[in-house]
Amino acid sequence: MTLHCSSRHLVLPLIIALIAAASVRAAEPRPNILFAIADDWSWPHAGAYGDPVVKTPTFDRIAREGALFSNAYVSSPSCTPSRGAVLTGQWHWRLKAGADLWSVFPDEFRTYPEILEKNGYSVGFCGKGWGPGRPATKGRNLAGKRYKDFQQFLTHRDQDKPFCFWLGSFDPHRPYKKGAGVASGMDADKIALMKCFPDSAVVRSDVADYYFEVERFDRAVGKAMQLLHKGGQLDNTLVIMTSDNGMPFPRCKSNLYDSGTRMPLAIRWPSTVHAGRVVDDFVSFTDFAPTFLEVAGVQVPEDMTGRSIVNLLRSDRSGQIDDSRKFTLVGKERHCPAQEKPDMGGYPCRAIRTHDFLYIRNFRPERWPAGTPKYEDATFPGSWYGDCDNGPTKTYMVDNADKDRQHRKLYDLAFGKRPAEELYDLKKDPDQLRNVAANLDYAGVRRKLSDQLTEQLRISKDPRVVGGGDQFDRYPYLGGAPKYPGLKKQH
Repeated sequence: MTLHCSSRHLVLPLIIALIAAASVRAAEPRPNILFAIADDWSWPHAGAYGDPVVKTPTFDRIAREGALFSNAYVSSPSCTPSRGAVLTGQWHWRLKAGADLWSVFPDEFRTYPEILEKNGYSVGFCGKGWGPGRPATKGRNLAGKRYKDFQQFLTHRDQDKPFCFWLGSFDPHRPYKKGAGVASGMDADKIALMKCFPDSAVVRSDVADYYFEVERFDRAVGKAMQLLHKGGQLDNTLVIMTSDNGMPFPRCKSNLYDSGTRMPLAIRWPSTVHAGRVVDDFVSFTDFAPTFLEVAGVQVPEDMTGRSIVNLLRSDRSGQIDDSRKFTLVGKERHCPAQEKPDMGGYPCRAIRTHDFLYIRNFRPERWPAGTPKYEDATFPGSWYGDCDNGPTKTYMVDNADKDRQHRKLYDLAFGKRPAEELYDLKKDPDQLRNVAANLDYAGVRRKLSDQLTEQLRISKDPRVVGGGDQFDRYPYLGGAPKYPGLKKQH
């Protein structure tokens, strides 16, 4: 096609402008990445989600100046596998021994900090990184080099490189200073208790102590943002604030209900994320690694099962944005070896969560989901409901199980054995307390979700579906377990 002179006058400036725009984009610095992760903080315990007591001004600011996510889910509600899934961008059940708490991370799996470091990023972490457990190769730093704190990292990093930093907190993991929450000024009577807890002064005070440590984590992230602002780096930093699994209370952490798997998540990145949005799409923690690699301009490895959420970050919409994100998967392998002799297994289970339903498959329903109550018979000496952290709420619920019908019901939901299938109608039962899997009215829904879960697990090559799942029970366990409080300390 031949252009007339007048056409050339129109086209050439356009071509020049496009080339100039491309050059500007190419010259834009790659963003820094600050990933701030709490230890045992549940959704919806933040001001941005409407919690009436806990104060989280930093999280609320990130949500206000960025995007708030309402459906962010871990791969597993247990520290080690959850963090392994974040670092590798893979479902935890693909990580062999990395699927278990307190085990060994195999050398074959790469992490996003290691990949970013090879591609020009300064990487590091402070506080709690991957774990608990140990890498197969001694000295391997899965989240980067360890620093005392974020300030030390900023001081010593290569100033000519973008950075990726994992700010790990040990809050709000137990133990707590008893009464700290109320002493700080919290009104325990105003706490919106999860419906899986009995309403008592003991439980309310315990939740207030948990809130006290949530607030401490929030302040720590706030200080990190102040350092970025002081150094002129805040607006060129992708800031993510979230948690690794649910609160350390009965029927929360180490369970596949929302109280164990649904996390607070807010993301701020002014150059890309439109402020004040609420995103309802399902986001898995396996999605973080491919997201970080994409924003860094690094190719995402084929073995990553997570999907980048950059399209969600760049959208100017709220609500459901991507129609392919209307469900997510969660699962659990061994948290602690909390069964009875000689069983060293965990409580293997998988679930699919949609906007309307939660379907759970328990592979070994004959086992205790929270660990055996018979500490005298426990495989791990003295283990007492070993998959549930010790604390006032746990003790209260066990001691008062026979107080009345309601206490017994909540005790059974937290500690009793469960059927092979669970199904919860979230519109009628958002707290996931009434299992309708055996209700004939839900037979079609149960069958559909069961088939969908099986298909997704098969695609992801989950050993519990394709074969070899019992190996999870044989991987080494390097940690301890919650002990019966009456036992004398062993020296």
